[in-house]
Amino acid sequence: MATIMEEIPYDNKKTAKASPADSLSEEKKSLPDVEKVRAVSSDEELDSLATKGDDDDPAYNVLPQIVREICDFEDDTTMPVLTFRFYVISAIFTALGAWLTQMGFFRTTYIPYSIYFVQIASLYVGRFFARVLPNKRVGYGRFSFELNPGEFTIKEHVAVVLAANTGATNNLGDYVLAPLQVFYEKPMNGWLAILFMWSAVFIGFSFASFARVFLIENPSIPFPLTLQQAAVFKAMRSSVIGDSATSKRQMRVFWYTILIFFCWQFLPEYAFPFTSSLALLCWFSKNPKAQFLGSGLGGAGILNITLDWSNIGSTMIYYPYWAQLNFLAACVVTAWILVPIGFINGIWGSDKYPIQTQTLYLRNGSTYPTRELLINDSDLNEVLFDEIGPPMMSAQLRWEYFFSYVAYIGSFVSCMLFQGPALWRSYKQQWQGGRVHNDKLTQLARQYPQVPLWWNLALFGISFAILIVLTATGVLYMPIYMLFIGLAIGALIVLPMGFIYAVSGYQMQVGYFNELFYGYAIDAGGTRHPIGSLSYRVISGQCWYEAQSMLSDMKLGHFFHIPPRATLTAQIWGIIVGVPVNYATILWVCNTKGGILTGAMTDPNHQWTGQTVISLYNQSICFALIGPRRLFNDPIYTPMLYGFLVGAVVPCILYLLHRWKPKARFDLWSVPIFGDKCEHFWGNISNSFFTWFILGTLNHLYFKRYRYNFWKKYAYLWGAAADTGYNFNMLIIFIAFSAAKTVTMPNWWGNNAKSVERCFYVPEDGMHMVQ
Repeated sequence: MATIMEEIPYDNKKTAKASPADSLSEEKKSLPDVEKVRAVSSDEELDSLATKGDDDDPAYNVLPQIVREICDFEDDTTMPVLTFRFYVISAIFTALGAWLTQMGFFRTTYIPYSIYFVQIASLYVGRFFARVLPNKRVGYGRFSFELNPGEFTIKEHVAVVLAANTGATNNLGDYVLAPLQVFYEKPMNGWLAILFMWSAVFIGFSFASFARVFLIENPSIPFPLTLQQAAVFKAMRSSVIGDSATSKRQMRVFWYTILIFFCWQFLPEYAFPFTSSLALLCWFSKNPKAQFLGSGLGGAGILNITLDWSNIGSTMIYYPYWAQLNFLAACVVTAWILVPIGFINGIWGSDKYPIQTQTLYLRNGSTYPTRELLINDSDLNEVLFDEIGPPMMSAQLRWEYFFSYVAYIGSFVSCMLFQGPALWRSYKQQWQGGRVHNDKLTQLARQYPQVPLWWNLALFGISFAILIVLTATGVLYMPIYMLFIGLAIGALIVLPMGFIYAVSGYQMQVGYFNELFYGYAIDAGGTRHPIGSLSYRVISGQCWYEAQSMLSDMKLGHFFHIPPRATLTAQIWGIIVGVPVNYATILWVCNTKGGILTGAMTDPNHQWTGQTVISLYNQSICFALIGPRRLFNDPIYTPMLYGFLVGAVVPCILYLLHRWKPKARFDLWSVPIFGDKCEHFWGNISNSFFTWFILGTLNHLYFKRYRYNFWKKYAYLWGAAADTGYNFNMLIIFIAFSAAKTVTMPNWWGNNAKSVERCFYVPEDGMHMVQ
């Protein structure tokens, strides 16, 4: 994989008539390519393109030029970071984000909590606190602090965002807590649940710290999305504090966009859900085949347009265009080609059960008796299993597993081929005991005391001890040896997969592989309770995801010269605040929407479907209780395992083609990204990617390419404002219509009780039912 440089297009010679292929090449350059930026005429009004630092100084010229443009190389070591204002402001924004993001786990689509909103809003709140808080010291001796140490500094501001980045997320503990409460009616004790979620996160923190020298201090690895965040920091503070005419226009656009999207989202989310899915084919034909192909709520969603921002989001602004093309290819192959073929022709078992479902079936098409298979609270009912055989998955679910294995192995092979040599050189330098990197940013970071080794060991040791107790007492339903294996695998993947994320900005999923591995490993002995599989996925997966998030935040702190100890403290504070909110949100959703989460009730807008919870439950039945050995004895599942072979071979072919024809840019064909996106389940909403790609194309091939100055001023702010308006709308809808009493929207033409998109003739069980 190659490094993605997004903030300033890299090109040595820009012609007036550039082809779309040129634009793709700008989006993804290899590490040695990022030495020069394209020439920019004065009328483009870019604030600063003068390289900072002496080009002849190795401490500067080793850094990519875009890093030199964004970062400052003067540091005030006395600037306050972890102030009273930091703790209050970060707690507010972290708690809000943890609630919104955790709710998104139970929805079909949602907009991730906008960290850009936190960046912008926290600046205003921090400056407000700096004006109104009294200038006094409270407390006693060493335990005293200044209520208002003066100006709200850039380091305080970044620390707030670091805490929100870490804590304002959903916690993978929902993999265990939600199925336990919804399907098994055995909710975990609240304190144990919070300790479980905290422990998996903090182990990930300790893993990330050991990878710091390879990924954070390496000047050639800028973390593209983190760089974009740094660019927004710089532009935003300049615009707000500088008070120029341009900055005033930017802020007006920001606030007006928030207002517009806040008001608009009441239509698709509540009053006029017809706007969430404009199924063109349904309007012109009553034929069941055409209606299935056009429906975006349970169909293939071909040419379907959505006006619901929860189905779109601002990722089309900052994801590189080459990645968006990989996404489109994956979505077209799965949603527009494979789903219609299987559905209309009734192949791959689609003549017996729906092609788009995560429910398990018997061979005759009736629902699989998953509850009856579990006896003695942990054992498989062998007599019943011999009678009914393994469960039948939908065709879509089977190819999701296939492509997940392609993506998992493909990520390792791609990393080894494209970035392996550079990673090996860094490892050898570190092993020899010398300083691997000595660039200017690293020199500034070394002014501060580093995080002591015992901090990381303590984080790991305490969390590990808690997980051992929870496992040994049966709270996690898995044998204790799987805890050790899960942590070992989680540690092993941090560096290679973290490297992929660091140079590409794309996060790989590891859940399907983890459950397959658990299913085979559990044959060594121990309970086969399905929840054990989910607990293993949390421990092995959460460690990796948190390590990745922490590394990204550490890079942001590195760019702004935040002391390493303050960075870690801010991240720990974010998790301390966020996890209890995560737990409370899980509890509320499971108690109020349990019928939807089990599939007993249906949300007419197909948003509250609980598809993730249902999927986790069925996966745990297949791979823990029944086990992959029994499952893969059935020929219908044999092709799934060939995904490992495809994932190993295809990157090698692309690498050889890239070496043979570098200008053809075969390195843009990302096997991990394509395979990972093919895992997406389209059974409830398939109308998102087409609109998203249209807007992404307009963003990258028009505004970014031909109106770059306009794009630079407004793109990130507009996207952040749109996400923020949506998030506020969700908050108000929750408070007004469901917090105390559920108030449903009356049915009318734009909120039809049978089909909100007015596709009345879509067959629910397959084309064979209407022929």
